[in-house]
Parts: sequence; C-alpha cells; structure tokens
Amino acid sequence: MPGIRSIGALLFLAALLTGLLAEAPLAGLSPGEAAGILGLFGLAMFLAGSIVEGFTKHWTHGVQAIAVSCGLLTALVVTYAARGELQMVLDRAIGDIADGRTVVSENGEVVAARRTDGSFILTGRVNGRDTRFIFDTGASTVVLRAERAADLGFKEADLDFSIPVATANGTALAAPVVIDSLTVGSITERNVHALVTRSGVLHANLLGMSFLERLGSYEVRGNRLILRGKETRT
Repeated sequence: MPGIRSIGALLFLAALLTGLLAEAPLAGLSPGEAAGILGLFGLAMFLAGSIVEGFTKHWTHGVQAIAVSCGLLTALVVTYAARGELQMVLDRAIGDIADGRTVVSENGEVVAARRTDGSFILTGRVNGRDTRFIFDTGASTVVLRAERAADLGFKEADLDFSIPVATANGTALAAPVVIDSLTVGSITERNVHALVTRSGVLHANLLGMSFLERLGSYEVRGNRLILRGKETRT
C-alpha cells in the first residue's frame, strides 16, 4: 500500500540520516543502534504493505507474504541480537587478510597482522584521538610526529626540542611530553612518557618501550603481533 510504504521510506531516510549525521545518543541509544531500529521499523512498514497488498489479491498471497515477512524479520532480529559475536568473527576474518588491522580477542589480547613490508601497524588513541603506530621495540619511548602533535594536545609553542634522538637520517632533536592516556585495542595506559619529533623527521608514530614495558607481555607469533595487558586472561 502506498501510504504504508511511504512511512517505511521515511523511516529508512531517518535511519540513513541518523547513521550519517548523529553524534550524540538518542533516547539512550547510540546513533548506530538508533539507525538500526529505525531501519527495522521501516522494513516492517514495507512488509506490512506487501501483506495488505497480498490479501487484496487473494488470501493465499497474503498468507505467503506473512510467512516471508516473519522469516525475514526473525532473521534480522536474531542477527542484531548476535551482532557482538558476528563482529568478532568478522574482525578475525579481516585480521587474516588486512595488513595492520588491530583485533581484540575474546580474552582481551590485542592482535595485529604483519604488513607486507614486515612491520606491524596498530591503531590506537592518544588523548582520545585516533592514531596509528608502528610497533618498534628499538624505540626507548613512544615517539609522535610533530605533524600530529597539535591534534593530540601538544602545542608546538609549548614543546622544548632538547632531546637528541637517532633517526634513519641522522641525529635530530625531540621534545619530551607525557601522554595522559594511550589506548591500543583493549589496553589503556596513562601518563606515558613520549617524545615529539620536529616536522619531517618521521613518517609514522612509533609505539616504543615506554608503553610496551608496561604490558603483561608481548610476542610475535608467525605473522601476528600479540599484546597482553597486565589484566589480560591467558
């Protein structure tokens, strides 16, 4: 029916706008959850229209439409209820084929796949901002590129470039800082000592020993890097 399907179309549009534009929680739901519920109601309206249309043709068409609608809605509800488990399976599958993707296992281990160049890239957050690091046990501290320092809360005017560091291009000066919070996967450490290099010195941030030495353990197993926090279950 046109009226019911129009309502469904409006609900689909609301779901799309919510998913793309909303940032704050809606009625206690995250934007993703709210968008999913709106989309589900939109689909229900379309299915209801199909059922009504089926009965206007013949009762057998209506019964068939009900059976199809119930099966589809049941599958969607079950899938939504199991979204956490499905996301974990998806993460594991992607982790097997995607260079540098960081995955958190069921017991809290943070796992990253080796890149084709042999390095490990880990996605993390510095002072609440998304950041990527190269795993580097040869770096005595975490090292941040100057190009991202301001975004991470370190103003260039406040930095004292007085610490000499060795780089691939020779010796350079870096500024000591303290990161309020550094998160990689499920592991968060606070008050982490780090260095900020001058612009152009590094091509990537380094996850060095000032963070790694706080972990319960870390190891390279085959093509996987595994980080374990001190509270990680083994």
